[in-house]
Amino acid sequence: MIVIDTSAWIEYFNDTGHEVVNDIEYALDNELICLGDLIYCEVLQGIKQKREVNKVKNVFNTLHKEIIGGFEICEKASENYKYLRSLGVTMRKTIDVIIGTFCLENGYEIIHNDSYFRYMETHLGLKLFKPHNTHSRLFTL
Repeated sequence: MIVIDTSAWIEYFNDTGHEVVNDIEYALDNELICLGDLIYCEVLQGIKQKREVNKVKNVFNTLHKEIIGGFEICEKASENYKYLRSLGVTMRKTIDVIIGTFCLENGYEIIHNDSYFRYMETHLGLKLFKPHNTHSRLFTL
């Protein structure tokens, strides 16, 4: 399973040409993607036009959905946060630690465009999804 973080979805839906857009296209074409509830909320709250909300929902409705938080994941996320802080790394957003911990605990890979996830990759073993091939873009707003 692959989790696509909000930071990467923003690049995708805005068609920025960032390298994560190619990663998402590949994952959509070839892999099973997990859409987490917290990511769903973050993406939708950032969209201003109703027409765009409907287009995003149409894409999201095709994906496997899971609840990311919960008490066990949040407890482990707090431990991960404290561990990173002991290394001198203060994660900027709690939600990122929860998303990263969810991926770690479930053995999922992540596609992101947020430098703070790199700390979780380096110090906690978070797996970054990197496809070997890329495909053409299928969806734009």
